[in-house]
Amino acid sequence: MAEQDPLTGTLTPAVAADAPRPIPTTRVTGSLGRRMIVIAALWILVLLAGGGFALDRVLTSAVTRNFDDQLDYVLTSLFTSAEIGPEGEVIFNRPPADQRFVEPYSGLYWQVSAPGKEAWASRSLWDRRLAYGSAHTDLEVHVYDSNQFKDEKLRVLERDIKLPGSDVRWRFQVAQSRDGLDAQIAALRRTLVRSFLLLALGLIVLAGLQTWYGLRPLRRLRAEIARLRGGLATRIEGAMPAEVAPMVEELNALIEHNDRQAEEARRHAGNLAHALKTPLTVIMNSATAKSDDLAETVVREARTMRRQVDHHLARARAVGRRGSAHSRADVWPSLESVERAVSRLYSNVRIDADGPKDLQVHVERQDLDEMLGNLIENAAKYGGGSVFVTVAAQAGFVEFQIEDDGMGIPEEERVRIFDRGVRLDTGKPGTGLGLAIVRDVAEIYEGTVSLEESEDLGGLLVRLRLPAAA
Repeated sequence: MAEQDPLTGTLTPAVAADAPRPIPTTRVTGSLGRRMIVIAALWILVLLAGGGFALDRVLTSAVTRNFDDQLDYVLTSLFTSAEIGPEGEVIFNRPPADQRFVEPYSGLYWQVSAPGKEAWASRSLWDRRLAYGSAHTDLEVHVYDSNQFKDEKLRVLERDIKLPGSDVRWRFQVAQSRDGLDAQIAALRRTLVRSFLLLALGLIVLAGLQTWYGLRPLRRLRAEIARLRGGLATRIEGAMPAEVAPMVEELNALIEHNDRQAEEARRHAGNLAHALKTPLTVIMNSATAKSDDLAETVVREARTMRRQVDHHLARARAVGRRGSAHSRADVWPSLESVERAVSRLYSNVRIDADGPKDLQVHVERQDLDEMLGNLIENAAKYGGGSVFVTVAAQAGFVEFQIEDDGMGIPEEERVRIFDRGVRLDTGKPGTGLGLAIVRDVAEIYEGTVSLEESEDLGGLLVRLRLPAAA
């Protein structure tokens, strides 16, 4: 069956009162464990890539330096054994010992050359010669890579030496194929890549295991909450890590808070039903018996039921508002508002107040007004014309002292007066619910109310303590 929207006039399908409501679902933004693993994997790869590159540079430099040191040793042995011959040519007093120098294209070569002189080369060069650049002078060892041979890359060391008895500088060159050096570097890099990939895989697996183990308490917490929802447990039990334990404590506190509210609701419903049962029975019996005072009976019992309903509604409102963690009220504006309202009702009563103006209580403003209104109105109604209110902060609480100059309340009656419907002075109008409502609402907010004798005014002193707002 459709219903008409009063604003737009359109018809919308009616929803049955007992139709199941859809369960709200939480929007999922991804897996927390997957995030942790991905972040750890990326960081591991970045660190290993940087470390691998740095290690590759160090090891490659070390291998190349060792390769160059061997060539430098050969170069040194060449010019230390070199002499000038009778015709001005370079001769060696001892030939190089490496057999590769006499094998054609062996990959290890030497050459001695000078401007205007014919180059003297090792047999291994055969019909080839090393490039000689006369535009510069190498007084120190010069190391470079050369591609002058198409089929062979060379590593060349050269140095210019002026031998005794010679009028020119001779350039001594030693060259070796880079095949062996490149093969060593390639093998080294393969080992590094394989080792670092294996290390990265191991670290990522370790990060995954760490994440799985680290998030295990959350999975356990989820299982415990499922047991709570299934009615298999009443609270979350068991030891938890230090990071999760505060959340578990808050969850248990929330569960206990909800249980208390549910129990209070059941108790209030039972109390209200019990309170209404007797007046309804009286009315039913009078109506059945057709009593002459039926009208008076209905009015009297209806007034009683109304008092009970007002009392339980006040408690229900306070219980519902107590769940707000942000409930707070400024004390002084509430006190001034109540003072103005009571002064209009009792114009012959003087009401004075004293205390800090900046105090706040962890109570909803409406409940604070109701408590102060009941207490100050009682003091004005039953006092002798003077009411004094003192407000002070004490150890996490705000304390209200409402004093009057009336007859007071005997000590033996101070506990009973908080019961619903109890009135010591029946000559004045009232329902007997004011102090009961104040006590119940104060206890809901974990406050207290007590009755004492006023030392200054001689009447009643009501001490109301409510938790201060942080």
